[in-house]
Amino acid sequence: MKAYFQAMAAAEKTSFLTRIRAALPGLHPSERQLAEAILNFPGQLASYTATELAQMAGVSNATVTRFVRRIGYASFEEARQAVRAEQSAGTALFRVNRTTAPPEGRIARHLEQGHRNLADSLAHLNEAEIAELVATMATARRLRMIGFRAGQPFARYLAWQTIQVHADVAALPRDGETLAESLADLGPGDCVLVFALRRPHRQITALIREIADSGAALALIGDLPGLPALPARWHLPCATPGAGALFDHVGVMALCGLLASALIEESGPEGRTRLSAIEKIHDALDEI
Repeated sequence: MKAYFQAMAAAEKTSFLTRIRAALPGLHPSERQLAEAILNFPGQLASYTATELAQMAGVSNATVTRFVRRIGYASFEEARQAVRAEQSAGTALFRVNRTTAPPEGRIARHLEQGHRNLADSLAHLNEAEIAELVATMATARRLRMIGFRAGQPFARYLAWQTIQVHADVAALPRDGETLAESLADLGPGDCVLVFALRRPHRQITALIREIADSGAALALIGDLPGLPALPARWHLPCATPGAGALFDHVGVMALCGLLASALIEESGPEGRTRLSAIEKIHDALDEI
């Protein structure tokens, strides 16, 4: 798993598009024509043969061969594998096709994919594992949710729902805080849920190791390849394939709802006392 993130980091430093843009000034006119065609729809390279790409760009097969070598790949297949890796990592630009799916049936396609992701995310869950996680959340000294980019709204949502029955809940990092400032007080007795979704923050593996080393109970929720290999007490993979250029997170949201609802039930009389106090103040302030 560590090797996966190291490869991702290396790919970002010399990504497929970065290589093309760096080479543009010195390209032969036919190579530049090919480069511009690829830059418009880079993801197409993952499914095209060299001949198909040459025909699409209006250049020769020899131009394709020279071009991929000029940007640092030993072969067309190596360049295609690099594009596939970036598609898998979640880069939206690499998931946009030159020939888009017809508008007719778009809603049905997204509905079908959402249903599939929902089933794939929840059907494999283990009841005992979820019960153990929820019990740990309920008795934790501090409950922390962490998410970056696509994961941040889920961390905030789960924190918002669980604060109804737990007095010490926060989504991290809080505004203005560094990661170190957010993590410094974590320790045994705390529970942390990390949303590990593609494309991840560069520091995600170091962050997970830091939390695990702190002694806090750690749950990982997400779609990263090799998620079960990361050091955590619970691993909750979610299916996120999309019907279009973006990932579909309906399964992640459903898992958040499951955990929040189960925690409210688990909190018992103490949780109901807090819920009652919140509603009393709502009424006093005429907030809702």
